[in-house]
Amino acid sequence: MRRKRTPFVARIAILTHRTDAFEQIPYFLREIGKVWLEMGIEVLVPKAPCTPIAADLAILHVDRTVVPSEYLAWGRQFPRCLNLYTADISKRVISRHLVSRTGSYKGPVIVKSNLNCGGLKEHEERALRAKTAVPPNGQYMIYPSVSEVPAIGWTSPDWVVEEFLPEMSDGQYCLRTWVFLGDGETNSLSFAVEPIIKSANVLRRVPIDNEIPEELRAKREELGFDFGKFDYVLHNGEVVLFDVNRTPSVGAFTPEQFLPRVRKYAEGIWSFLPKGRG
Repeated sequence: MRRKRTPFVARIAILTHRTDAFEQIPYFLREIGKVWLEMGIEVLVPKAPCTPIAADLAILHVDRTVVPSEYLAWGRQFPRCLNLYTADISKRVISRHLVSRTGSYKGPVIVKSNLNCGGLKEHEERALRAKTAVPPNGQYMIYPSVSEVPAIGWTSPDWVVEEFLPEMSDGQYCLRTWVFLGDGETNSLSFAVEPIIKSANVLRRVPIDNEIPEELRAKREELGFDFGKFDYVLHNGEVVLFDVNRTPSVGAFTPEQFLPRVRKYAEGIWSFLPKGRG
């Protein structure tokens, strides 16, 4: 149900990194901003830290795993800045299932980048690619045991080793995806033949909006997320969080698929606007 709104015009500032092509990349927040304009909300997208901008609300949308301090300081200039406390979302910060070379874990493991998206944004910013890439081409690799992980998987700060804890259903791998902004949220379950599920290899996706575990909501609170995407599974009934993202993109969704979802997120902004103004 749509909330009753007063005639005032809210103003939201989306804080992006100076090198992020916000208007060219299909970020969810870019699409949400279009809906806000339809709702009578003014949207500003300043390109870099600058003098204070008059806005009711800011959203930190810096597409980096670790947000530089100058952008955090920029966010603190506003009356309220969403995601201001999500400065570091690396795997070493969010994962509860990291393993060590000398630990007691005996099952299969997965080697993945410590940084989101294989650290692509960070490598682009440094104008280089990781030359010590394990897995190859930034892909995750699964090994039957700790002993079979290449040495560089342990010695390079670029990579982490986690317990491999998949969710299976009728012989297919599953991935659950929770996207939210305030109290506007969706939750979906994707199926694939391959253990690493990406938009390109999803066989089908079904909504499971009423099945968000309370443990995951608590993790959102702990990590300071107001807006974002959590990828997770239920492994033998246990919530296993794979990845968190404060700058999610639409991915392979068609407009017919993502617009109803985007409108849900857009309405969630009223959770944060000043009282009496939404």
